[in-house]
Amino acid sequence: MSEVLWIDQPAELLRRLQSAPSRIGLDTEFIRERTFWPRLALVQMAVGGDVLLVDALVPGMPEAIAAWLDAPHVLKVMHSASEDLVTFRCACGTVPRPMYDTQVAAALAGFGAGMGYQRLVAQVTGTTLAKGETRSDWMRRPLSPAQLEYAADDVRHLDAVYQATLARLRELGREAWLDEDMARTVEQASHDEPERWPHLAMRAGQFLDAAGQRRLLRLLRWREQQARAQDNPRSWILDNDLALDLARNPPADGTDLQARLDSTPKAPRKLGKALWQALTTPLGDEAEMPAIAAEPDRNAVRKLQDAVARHSAALGLPDGVLASRKHLEALLESGDWPQPLHGWRQRELEPVLQPLLARTGAAG
Repeated sequence: MSEVLWIDQPAELLRRLQSAPSRIGLDTEFIRERTFWPRLALVQMAVGGDVLLVDALVPGMPEAIAAWLDAPHVLKVMHSASEDLVTFRCACGTVPRPMYDTQVAAALAGFGAGMGYQRLVAQVTGTTLAKGETRSDWMRRPLSPAQLEYAADDVRHLDAVYQATLARLRELGREAWLDEDMARTVEQASHDEPERWPHLAMRAGQFLDAAGQRRLLRLLRWREQQARAQDNPRSWILDNDLALDLARNPPADGTDLQARLDSTPKAPRKLGKALWQALTTPLGDEAEMPAIAAEPDRNAVRKLQDAVARHSAALGLPDGVLASRKHLEALLESGDWPQPLHGWRQRELEPVLQPLLARTGAAG
């Protein structure tokens, strides 16, 4: 059994980096229910035979953690790391590299798609992990013995899962696939630019006319700015239903808008003036705004999905690993391969899907 050590001195964490092994297990505990930005509370590291529980609330500790994240000679083994990467970027100003995501590796190795950590550990090691502290308050101090044990378990078995998935990837000749996916994941997590055209993600907006879509774009960009500035969830600023309603049926003036906000539950009543200005002020790049595409032909999407499913089965890959419905719809709409399908996925799928795309006129 590994020794569990509480680390609350940045100097101690940095000292251990001097003798760091070639890889560590890594996880975080954070909270985000009431904020836009995640707040890092605890970092778990499986380092050699020890589990380090690092108190991220201690002044100077985020900088010490960053030194580990940036260490090029230390592979960081994580599970389902996307939210952890955002948390690290916000708290430490960097993301772990190089890294290995055991959830992604398990999918490419044929263990299963989107497998949770507990299930994957059970499959690989036969160990059943407790789930009781999933919704704990990780900001409190001291943490309870149950919280400490739960946190330690989150990294204690990562190395066994790493070895099992890597061996299978090498057997299948797919290690390069994982390398591509990890490089793309780290690159995406390293940046924090707001989505330029957030209205495109709201399918219901396709029924708005051009002026309505412009209003929706203005509102969503304003919401993003407010959420970031106030560190509040987007829905606390302006929920999707109200944004769509205001874009579809714009108020006659600021007084009308305020009356509608006052009569709508959870509306941003105190932001009426700012919201009116956002709604009525044209954006500098509105002329470049792409329209929200209508939902693509379901039969065409289904044919692409069926072809992907057959190819996935031939490769022994779980459903959804090669391409999601969302990405296939984007491919149909534009004829261009979306960024998440670049690399090995496009190389695998292009010969299979190109004939179908040609028939729909979507081949690029």
